[in-house]
Amino acid sequence: MLRSSKSKSDIAKITFAVPLDDVSTAVAVVGEFNAWDPTAHRLRKRSNGTRSVTVELPIGRSWEYLYVSPDGEFFADPTAEAHVPNPYGGSNSVLTT
Repeated sequence: MLRSSKSKSDIAKITFAVPLDDVSTAVAVVGEFNAWDPTAHRLRKRSNGTRSVTVELPIGRSWEYLYVSPDGEFFADPTAEAHVPNPYGGSNSVLTT
């Protein structure tokens, strides 16, 4: 699930969150905004029953992303606003800022 808010006129704060019921281990968000780096944005366990991380992104464009577990399993966000095919036979989630 995604939550967004504006931090500046040209930047959006996007919170990527996954319910703890859906993930039993650590997870990271990877995408065009962090060169698909699984160490860049790890989601932290929160007291509200989720794992989440907030990323600041420029507004006015679309971004492809996925979640990834420590064992390298990639999975799309079922609540994403859109999905597009990726070259690995799956699909990437899409958000627009």
